[in-house]
Amino acid sequence: MIMRNSELIMVVLLLVVLSLCRTNSLACNEREKHALLRFKQSLVDPANRLSSWSLNEGCCGWAGVRCDNMSGRVFELHLGNPEDSGKSTLVGKLSPALLELEHLKFLNLSLNDFRGTPIPSFLGSMSSLTYLNLWGASFGGLVPHQLGNLSSLRQLYLGGNSGLYVDNFNWISLLSSLESLDLGWIDLHRDIHWLDYVSQLSSLSELYLPHCQLNNMISSQGYVNFTHSLTVLSLPSNNFSHNMPNLLFNLSSLLVLDLSDNSLVGQIPSTISDLHNLNYLNLSVNMLIGRIPESLGQLKHLEILSIFSNFLCGPIIPYQLGNLSFLSYLDLHRNKLNGPIPSQLGNLSSLSYLYLQSNELNGTLPRNLGLLSNLVALRIGNNSIEGTISEVNFAKLSKLKYLDMHLTSVVFNVSHNWIPPFQFQHILLRGCKLGPKFPAWLQTQRFLQTLTLHNVGIVGTVPKWFWMWASNIQTIYLGYNQISGNLSQVLINSTNFDADSNRFVGQLPHLSPNVVLLSIANNSLSGQISSFLCQKMNERSKLRILDLSNNALSGELGHCLMQMSESIGSLLSLKALHLHNNSFSGGIPLSLNNCTFLGLIDFAENKLTGNIPSWIGERIHLMVIRLRSNEFFGDIPQQICRLSSLIILDLANNRLSGSIPRCLNNVSTMATIPRAIDDKFSTLKFSIYLGYQGYYLGYREDLILVVKGRKSTYNNILPLVRIVDLSCNNLSGGIPIEILSLFGLQSLNLSRNHLMGRIPEKIGGMKYLESLDLSNNHLSGEIPQSITNLTFLSYSDLSYNNLSGRIPSSTQLQSFNALEFIGNPELCGAPLLKNCTENEGPQGDENVEGSERSWFYISAATGFIVGFWGVCGALLCKRAWRHTYFKFLNNINDRVYVVTALKWSWVCYHFRRYHMISLGCLRGCNQEGREERGGGES
Repeated sequence: MIMRNSELIMVVLLLVVLSLCRTNSLACNEREKHALLRFKQSLVDPANRLSSWSLNEGCCGWAGVRCDNMSGRVFELHLGNPEDSGKSTLVGKLSPALLELEHLKFLNLSLNDFRGTPIPSFLGSMSSLTYLNLWGASFGGLVPHQLGNLSSLRQLYLGGNSGLYVDNFNWISLLSSLESLDLGWIDLHRDIHWLDYVSQLSSLSELYLPHCQLNNMISSQGYVNFTHSLTVLSLPSNNFSHNMPNLLFNLSSLLVLDLSDNSLVGQIPSTISDLHNLNYLNLSVNMLIGRIPESLGQLKHLEILSIFSNFLCGPIIPYQLGNLSFLSYLDLHRNKLNGPIPSQLGNLSSLSYLYLQSNELNGTLPRNLGLLSNLVALRIGNNSIEGTISEVNFAKLSKLKYLDMHLTSVVFNVSHNWIPPFQFQHILLRGCKLGPKFPAWLQTQRFLQTLTLHNVGIVGTVPKWFWMWASNIQTIYLGYNQISGNLSQVLINSTNFDADSNRFVGQLPHLSPNVVLLSIANNSLSGQISSFLCQKMNERSKLRILDLSNNALSGELGHCLMQMSESIGSLLSLKALHLHNNSFSGGIPLSLNNCTFLGLIDFAENKLTGNIPSWIGERIHLMVIRLRSNEFFGDIPQQICRLSSLIILDLANNRLSGSIPRCLNNVSTMATIPRAIDDKFSTLKFSIYLGYQGYYLGYREDLILVVKGRKSTYNNILPLVRIVDLSCNNLSGGIPIEILSLFGLQSLNLSRNHLMGRIPEKIGGMKYLESLDLSNNHLSGEIPQSITNLTFLSYSDLSYNNLSGRIPSSTQLQSFNALEFIGNPELCGAPLLKNCTENEGPQGDENVEGSERSWFYISAATGFIVGFWGVCGALLCKRAWRHTYFKFLNNINDRVYVVTALKWSWVCYHFRRYHMISLGCLRGCNQEGREERGGGES
């Protein structure tokens, strides 16, 4: 029996060897051989992948060429780039010589570089093709309709060519044998009936259309022909903005459904359970609302379920999901799910990845989650979860590598000598309760890459084992605890090290060239900074962010100027330098000029002196210059106006003199409206990759700024801030009108200087101004009426100047405190108690009225003078005119006298007559009265 098996094995091996020999010894068709050589001539082959293609060798043995065993005709070309890199890329264009390969069925040219040339239409004449792969080969232009002639084609991969577009989908419907289609990253939006054409492919099994700018997923026919054949439907990153169409739920054979990163609205239909064969469902990054349907629990074959970044609400998931025994990946993070985590999740024995962070979950962590022995990643951070967890919760989680409980109220209650059954790679416990002792179990973790213990309540000294153990950890965040220890002899080797707001003492630590972020602000470090800046390194430092603020450090920054290669100037990658609130002295070192990518300088609240160097204008990436509360003197350098990206200029509380530079209007970022998409701070951001499902731990700058008279911390909105603060200096001259061009400015503080002249009339053009402080200067004149246009103004101080006139009327100005206008004796009107008199007339329309009244008096006086001398002058000069004039007056006088005398005589005559009649009537009445009385007596 053994002999027979051995003989059978020998026969099989012999047949294989003979087959291989036959393949290499196949007679190559000479016509096809020369066609392939012409095809090779149209390409550039930097890696010599086609070096075997020569006249001396048979083409059936060439790299990437497959021939039929019987006929020797070429039927496959495997020329895809095997390394997905530029080193082995074929470059050039496709030669029509391929048409001579009449039996070619398989053509793979993926991941090469055809320099944006169009896909040649002659490919549509290669009727034997069943497989065509041009994925990611840098083609461009219109996809030729002639490809519709390839009626035998079963697999077509044109995706990954972002320069391609399709104007009409009709040709797709002609590929009746097509089983797999990938048009990812091709612009398909021009044909709104794409689904109608694709649905005619009755044999289609896999459809990949990601990033195709599709706007709808609606068929005018109301149905699709591939109902029973389609197994994969991948349409992520398009522009669908409607409900999930019902036709989806007729695809009973579907195994994979990916509709992520669209704008789908409405609820997840309960009919999704009709896709009973589904094992992959991704509806992430949409605008779906409502509850998770209970019917999802009927998808018995589901292995991956991802619905993160939507607006799902209600209880986390129905208990029916506990029936999904094959589920290995569940991602529901960044929704609005509330309530406790259901204990039924503990039944998901296959679950490896559970992502529930950034919801509104509460309650305690179910104990039976500790039964998920296959769990690799558990993320429940940024929820309202509380309670205590102990060794029991982790007893069976031997595969756990990733734990995220940051921003929860979970309390860790483990014994001091606990040895965890797992080996973490990433631990994020910010805000949890881990202290007060430093967790000793950490030293058992040998493969840790990320450790974030921000604000976990640790109190006491760092254990001796920590620094050596931590030297291989990429990212360490220990901020906002009460950890103490001396850093003088410590070597920091982590790429990112943050120990803000603790109780560390001693001198600055030694630094490895690998460090990118070092933040040890708000501690009690002391000593000279020179030993830190001047330390020698074997290679160039990678340091980008350095924050040593709020310590007790001292010394000159420029101590290492004589050793440029070993000083701070060797930190060529430095982008942000925070040194505020220490006791540094001397000037700004010239070596800092070597840091060409510098974007932020914060030297505030030190004892620095000297001139602000003019070379600072050569650091074109600078966005923040904060030098307040030092002893700088001299002029503000004009070169500072070259910093077009500058958004914060804070030089307050120094001894600067001279005038405000008139060229500030060249700072273009301040002259534009701040918008979130113009985030200048993006160059100061960086993300730390944590290895699981593309999750990053980000770094974002923050600053303490004095705005509206108070200190405030700015972090998330910092990129949108626009500030100029030159207060508390010895600046003189006027406020330059050029500064009014900074339309995007939000805070302008020029107080406590020696500025003179008027407030610029067009200051109302700075419409985004929220804070304006011009107090304690020598400004004069009236407050411009245009200041009423500053509708965002919420803080203003014009006190202690020589301003005069009425305060303009506006909602903002009258709502301010009177203290913000005092010290201007000639100023009146609300909110001051001093009322304006008539002489202190109102501005604006009242000034116009006063001006018109003055012109009236001037015109009247001029008219009187001209009229008077026009008449009297003529009478004096012309004697005949004079005699005639006075004769005319005499005649008038005579006429007036006669008329008056006649009228008077007429009046007197009628008066006497009226008097006599009245007297007779009176006498008659008296007589009648006496007669009546007499008759009564008788």
